[in-house]
Amino acid sequence: MAQPVIKSADRKVPLERIRNIGIIAHIDAGKTTTTERILYFTGKTYKIGEVHEGAATMDWMEQEQERGITIVSAATTTFWTPHFDTNLPKEAYRFNIIDTPGHVDFTAEVERSLRVLDGGITVLDASEGVQSQSETVWRQADKYHVPRLVFVNKMDKLGADFKATVADVVHKFGVTPAVMVLPMGAENNFHGVILLLERKALYWKDTAADTEPEVREIAPEYKEEVEKMRAQLVEAIAETDDHLLEKFFNDETITINELKTALRQAVIDYKLVPIYAGSSLKNTGVQPLLDAVVDYLPSPVDIKEIKGTHPKTGDEEVRQLIPDEAFSALAFKIQTDPHVGKLTYTRIYSGVLQSGSYVYNSTRKTKERIGRLLLMHANQREEIKEAQAGEIVAVVGLKNTKTGDTLCDEAKPIELEGITFAEPVIYLAIEPKTKSDQEKMGMALAKLSEEDPTFEIKSNPETGQTIIGGMGELHLEIIVDRLKREFKVNANVGKPQVAYRESISKLAEGEGKYIKQTGGRGQYGHVKIRIEPLERGAGYEFVNEITGGVVPREYIEPTNKGIKEALQRGFLAGFPMTDMKVSLFDGSYHEVDSSELAFKMAGSLAMRDAVAKAEMILLEPVMKVEVSTPEEFMGDVIGDLGSRRAQIQGTNHRGNVVIITALAPLAEMQGYVTILRSMTQGRASSVMLPSHYGIVPKNIVNQIIEERKK
Repeated sequence: MAQPVIKSADRKVPLERIRNIGIIAHIDAGKTTTTERILYFTGKTYKIGEVHEGAATMDWMEQEQERGITIVSAATTTFWTPHFDTNLPKEAYRFNIIDTPGHVDFTAEVERSLRVLDGGITVLDASEGVQSQSETVWRQADKYHVPRLVFVNKMDKLGADFKATVADVVHKFGVTPAVMVLPMGAENNFHGVILLLERKALYWKDTAADTEPEVREIAPEYKEEVEKMRAQLVEAIAETDDHLLEKFFNDETITINELKTALRQAVIDYKLVPIYAGSSLKNTGVQPLLDAVVDYLPSPVDIKEIKGTHPKTGDEEVRQLIPDEAFSALAFKIQTDPHVGKLTYTRIYSGVLQSGSYVYNSTRKTKERIGRLLLMHANQREEIKEAQAGEIVAVVGLKNTKTGDTLCDEAKPIELEGITFAEPVIYLAIEPKTKSDQEKMGMALAKLSEEDPTFEIKSNPETGQTIIGGMGELHLEIIVDRLKREFKVNANVGKPQVAYRESISKLAEGEGKYIKQTGGRGQYGHVKIRIEPLERGAGYEFVNEITGGVVPREYIEPTNKGIKEALQRGFLAGFPMTDMKVSLFDGSYHEVDSSELAFKMAGSLAMRDAVAKAEMILLEPVMKVEVSTPEEFMGDVIGDLGSRRAQIQGTNHRGNVVIITALAPLAEMQGYVTILRSMTQGRASSVMLPSHYGIVPKNIVNQIIEERKK
């Protein structure tokens, strides 16, 4: 049975009973379905929303319901009272849940959600194992030190293999697992799980909702395996705690409470990852997972403190995650709501936030007024008067705050670590169909780019066209769709263009002299620079090696500015340049005629001179491609990938399905999903993730340069 709904009036719970969790996974692993079951079993919803019926609560956007995918991360608050035995108080625990997208094009949504979460549930497909996007989100969670549980979902699906998935977790994530359950059966015969620590068998009826598990004795055929797996689990937990390890070696009895307490600490310290199993679609295995969130994932109290810097002095600042501390919070998401305007999703780390009060944005150095505070449930709102440490709320009324900004008490300022986002890899030209569309389009694009940090808008200086950039074809398709539906803007869209970059392959020197005599005061700027290649992804680095004042200090930055502007224009095919170090080592100046403008021009000319000798190269985004195909089409798929300049990395067999991994240039992969479907009678699927920038072969560089000239 679902639990009774706890009204918001009763929502205040002690900090140790709050869990800020996110549900992260590969596309189609069943994240949103798992979230819907969590909402149902915690009493937040009365009816289970199904993704395949377009009725999932958390997928509230029209595009999400039509496509059956999550596009924006949705936040909700719900309560859970532990179901089975626990060594923590059997009270209501408050879960602030964020359901994140699985599709790589919406990676920013995952990135920003993980930045503010205390714990995560990684959902895996039992028949597919650890897929490429699962690895990506796992690494993102590693970056922000988010403790996780793993839920092996779809145990009822054809090809489900729990043990192979656990082996995959160990191999691909490089973690030590704490396998908490043994599934009973698989595929059509899957009917429940055995809790290893408690030695309890939980059977679920294969019916619709309200499926309370029936607790039974362990069937004889499972007893031996349960004891073997339980012994491995106890040993794994004992190894993380010296006191338990001593008891283990002395063959003393270790109680369940001792094991759970040690496991909780091991999860928070990233030493162990508990693994559960079930089938969200069949309502199986969700209650033990919810209990595990209470038992093993951290509360704000467990995390204790957050570190930042003082915005003026740069000294380290620390905030305890309690309401009695000075206020600090991180704005992690902006959303435009048709009813209330701009919503800023905020994680409060310390102190108390009240509606009507003023806060300080230490990132932008401005004061902001808190208009209203809202508790969000997907796109439904509930107004509250105040929120405190540990809560995730939406704020109405912030004018200048952007994603990743810190809000704090002006008397005790702090700047928290922001959020880093990937660069766009694909661009397309967009133009309004009518004059009235033109006025609306600029405003709509600005709002969308404020919401989505991986969405970029720029204009082509030669054609005057507006160019939009994003993480993939689907990302830009959704943006154009949202322009039409939400902002009523009709636009013509060009073909997707790949985000190429230019670089150099060897060290070279260049000289730039800008001398102009026009009667009266002239212009004089003269610099010498050295350029050298850096490793891929290093970006641009400027080094000032001037000694003895041959170029005065006030002209150093203008020179750098001139170089950077030249790099943006590129010299080979007009694409921005990257991955290079520029050292300014010599030059000269004129007492009267030198100016900032002259040195800016000299920097640009020196760059042009240097790159001509540095053997320029063109770089292109290379994608990691993962194709799951029935065995009979394997040869065709590999052959087709080969024709797209792909390098096959390996193949992996799971049942009669082959998973092919390859690295392929994005330029060759446009429209690939449609071609793959027709090649495999619609039975294969693929995922593409940005991998790195690689060098474009010379013959293709010439083609690209020719096309750019047209």
